[in-house]
Amino acid sequence: MKHITYFFFLAVALISCNRNPLKVDISGIENEVEIVRFDQQLFELPMQDTLAELTELRNLHPDFFDLFTWRVIGLGGLTEEHFSEGMGEFLTDTMIVNVKALADKKFSDFEPTKKALVKAFKYYQFHFPEKELPSIFTMISGFNQSVVTAENIIGISLDKYLGQDCSYYKQLSNVPLYKIKNMHPQKLVSDVAYAWGLTEFNENGTATTILDHIVYQGKLMYFTDALLPEMHDSLKIGYNAEQLQWCKNNEAQMWNFLIEKKMLYSNKRMDILRFINDGPYTTGFPIESPGRSGVWIGWQIVRQYMKKHKEITLPELMKNTNYQQILNDSGYYPE
Repeated sequence: MKHITYFFFLAVALISCNRNPLKVDISGIENEVEIVRFDQQLFELPMQDTLAELTELRNLHPDFFDLFTWRVIGLGGLTEEHFSEGMGEFLTDTMIVNVKALADKKFSDFEPTKKALVKAFKYYQFHFPEKELPSIFTMISGFNQSVVTAENIIGISLDKYLGQDCSYYKQLSNVPLYKIKNMHPQKLVSDVAYAWGLTEFNENGTATTILDHIVYQGKLMYFTDALLPEMHDSLKIGYNAEQLQWCKNNEAQMWNFLIEKKMLYSNKRMDILRFINDGPYTTGFPIESPGRSGVWIGWQIVRQYMKKHKEITLPELMKNTNYQQILNDSGYYPE
């Protein structure tokens, strides 16, 4: 009987150790984020009385309509000269029409994506009950921003998530292959979560060194963890299995490189960008390394910090801009 009791408590202890603390109970959260298929509403306009129809659509979604026409497709506002003609050209452009058809096919069943977004923002509400939920709008952007945000608004370009086999992507001179690999539907939700964290918790100049930037990015990745606790790390950061494993296998070597080369406190812009910007690999590391490896390191620092300090809430973490203190208190030192 003693053996049975011992193994029971051992099993409970092991389960407790492996339990994800971010997998919280959201069953009591009833509010759901609003998701508007703006792409469908726009492209379904009869375009018989163009200005009147566009005005009516703007009246429905004034803030997002202006965000879309000014910042995304660059037509300006309804009162701009030739606005109706410009919008008509956009909606009938051969490439745009074809891309819209591809998006309709790729997202013919939008329900799984919608459910994932709703669930993510229920987790957001759990951690930030005082914050207002954003409204989410889908759009066809003409291959502009994947995710665009403003106050309480998120816009998602469905044409940036058509899959790496989309023939149009290879024709885009400003989109390299390493970015195309992450332009698939499964990446959409994590991009939204990360972008919302970036919007809500902008570092506003508080990060000046490599250490500051990688820990700040680590906080954003942990924010993404909190909104998507069931999602695999590879989808959150956009690495394939080999790249993720490379980071795990070489974590100590990467950290030692930063320390030995006295890089952690460099405030040179190019030094910072090489570790946090996307790329085919991280400059200074082997070509097998993924880009943004500094972001991955910062992510591990923040995870270690939160693991050691279970009393700290997600809002407290996101408000903390003492990046050195987060590193010190994390006890992070990979071996």
